[in-house]
Amino acid sequence: MNAVVVPRPRKGLASSFGRHQVGAILATGIDFGTMSALVLLLGLPAALATAVGAAVGGTSNFLLGRHWIFSAQDGQAGEQGIRYVLVSAVSLVLNAAGEYLLHDRLGLQYLLARGIIASLVSVVWNYPVQRMFVYRRSAAGPL
Repeated sequence: MNAVVVPRPRKGLASSFGRHQVGAILATGIDFGTMSALVLLLGLPAALATAVGAAVGGTSNFLLGRHWIFSAQDGQAGEQGIRYVLVSAVSLVLNAAGEYLLHDRLGLQYLLARGIIASLVSVVWNYPVQRMFVYRRSAAGPL
């Protein structure tokens, strides 16, 4: 028996924000794991390891955003990918700069610094810009 796939209806801002936060937590787990391994196993500086972790986590987050968070498979993946890379480049700079400031300059433990910065960047930058720019709907209205 073949299963019928019924698209999930869009549920508004609160629902997409909740999914975004879950996706951010998953991607951040991948990001933190990568960063921690690079610092602990390879001895890379925390700010550089943060940048690499953000790139790996970002790839995971793009896929989650397209298929689950914003259900935006109807958009062109290549165009979304380009917009996502632009937004992620800014996110990477914000994360690395925040890590540098909190860890290198103010002396916070690098994982604590990363948690603070990752949370701020996710809520203040990533969610609104992904929603309105990366996965936007042109004719169908807001996500």
